[in-house]
Parts: sequence; structure tokens; C-alpha cells
Amino acid sequence: MTTDSPSKRIAVIPGDGIGPEVIAEAIKVLNAAVSKSGKNLALTNFDWGADRYLRDGTTLPADAPEMFRRNFDAILFGALGDPRVPTNQHAADILLGLRFKLDLYVNARPCYLLDDRLTPLRDRTEKDIHFIVFRENTEGLYAGVGGIFKKNTPDEIAIQEDVNTYKGVERILRHAFEYARRNGLTRLCMSDKSNALTYGHDIWQRLFKKMRGEYPEINSSHQYIDNLLMQIIRDPTQFEVIVTCNLFGDIASDVGAGAIGGLGVAPSGNIHPGQVSLFEPVHGSAPTIAGQNIANPMGAILSAAMMLDHIDWPAEARAIEHAVQAAIKEGITTPDLGGKMGTKQVGDWLGTSVSK
Repeated sequence: MTTDSPSKRIAVIPGDGIGPEVIAEAIKVLNAAVSKSGKNLALTNFDWGADRYLRDGTTLPADAPEMFRRNFDAILFGALGDPRVPTNQHAADILLGLRFKLDLYVNARPCYLLDDRLTPLRDRTEKDIHFIVFRENTEGLYAGVGGIFKKNTPDEIAIQEDVNTYKGVERILRHAFEYARRNGLTRLCMSDKSNALTYGHDIWQRLFKKMRGEYPEINSSHQYIDNLLMQIIRDPTQFEVIVTCNLFGDIASDVGAGAIGGLGVAPSGNIHPGQVSLFEPVHGSAPTIAGQNIANPMGAILSAAMMLDHIDWPAEARAIEHAVQAAIKEGITTPDLGGKMGTKQVGDWLGTSVSK
């Protein structure tokens, strides 16, 4: 990514349910932040979602990954999932398809407490909960390897394979270590379940042991995933960087989101460093509250800030983050955070704040 271009090309996939609502507010805040500094985002909308799928069967076009690589700097993504598509086929094809076909091997999920009042953990403050979870994003149990034999019979067998490769494990571990070194962080925890998943997680143990020797300034430790989840609740101050596999990272980052106030304030990035990457709020499409102007847009807005960091516009990213924190402290929040504001009203306030 170049740092001197005043314009960046962003693909926007609003998706289903509350996706279009929160992405609209994220775009509002993005435009306000970048226009203040004389920059520009060229946004292109893609209507891939349940409506399009039900209309003509479109999920992820075959040429989409290469088109994104060639024509865009980043992708801003809403959420997918609609009860009219009970198989969720379109969601799997689009989101997982982009993760795998763009090789977005880093799933980054910051868990930063923005206000003491948001955490359900007793006597914890903003300085106590400030860590990031790096989840391997292209392998593991989400690789889709397996099958069903004798389906819908008493003899049915379902097999789901846990895929761990040397390349995949090494690069996510190195990304986590490099992130810690680059940001002056001194604590990194690798989590697995190698005491039970003997073969798949042996490679995590061996590569972690090898790599921690390359980063002697970082206090690197290991915890089994069940203990890690307990420790996040018991004492989150011990964590700065957590790195783990696909499934465990999904679970650990949701526990972390619970510790900072819920999925409504949880951003994420699906990243291949130096290449086009995808940014999305952690929450789902929440169809039961769609169209009611009560969805929390902050997760989408903070995901947009992560996207700005990825395209090398850090000043604008910090402006958005500071505005979100100020909004929470002033009570400019949706009902999930105890506020009385609507989705659009929160977006309006944040847009005005970052443009000052």
C-alpha cells in the first residue's frame, strides 16, 4: 500500500439484515474523516446478499477475487445471513470464499475496553482490557474438509477435518510476533489444545517453540484454550497479543468482545499484509432487529478505522477511534450499550465529531 495517494478505492458489500444500516453509518463517518484531510475514498457498492441470491442465484462471481486484487485497496463488509436462505449458502460462498480465495490468513480482532462502564467484569478499567486476538483464518476446522456418509439414516457419519499446515501456522505466528515487536508489546500468548488434539496441534507447539527463540524480547507463553478463556475473564490484564487457530480464535475473540461491552463494539479485519483485505464488524446480520434503527454501528465504524490503518491512513483511523470513545463516554449510544440513540443518530454524531 502506498502512503502518498490522496485517493483509495474501496469495495463495499453491505450484505443482509442490519449490515446495510451499519455500513451506511460507517461510510458516513469514513467520508467525514478523510474529507477533513483532503483525501478521497472511491466507493463501489456490490449488492451481494440474500436479496440478490434469491433473485438470480448470485453469490461470489468467479472473477471477483481477481477483480478485487486488481481494482481495489480494501473491502468494507457488513454482515450476511437471512432466514429466507436457511442453508446460509450465499453467506458461506461470499465471506468464506473471499477469505480463502484472497488468502486473508490473518483475522485480527482487537478487544479494547473503551469505557469502564461497558465491561461486565467487576472492578476492571480501560487499562485492564487491551489485547488483540490473531486467528489463523484459512485453515483449521473451517477449511471445509470432510463429509457426511449415509445421511439421514441411523448409520449416518459426519467427519470434519482439522487442517494445519506448516506454512499456515508459521505465518500467523510470525505475524503475531512481528505485531508485538512493531508495537512495543512484550506479552504474547499462543493457545491450542495440543494435550488432546495430538497431531493437528503438535505443529503449533513445534513452530511456537522455534519462533519464540527468534523474539527473545517478547515474553511468550502458552495456554490451552479452555484455560485461556477462563483467564480472559479472571485476569485480562495478563494479555496483550493472543494467537491461535481458526476455531479457537473465533471463540476467544467473542469472549473478548463480551469483556469490552459486546459484539456491537467489536471490529475485525481479514488481512493479507500488503494486499487487498476485508474489514467487517464481528456481529452478524441480526435480522430480528433490522430496519428498526437500533443496531449499534460502532463495530462497523471501528472496522472502517482498521481499514484506514491498512491503507496507511493512520491519522484518520485515530480520529474515528477517539470519536467513538468520546461518544460512549457522553452516552451517545444505542440501546445495547444502555443508550437511547438510534443507529443513524450515532452515525450523525460521530460524523460531525470527526469532521471538527
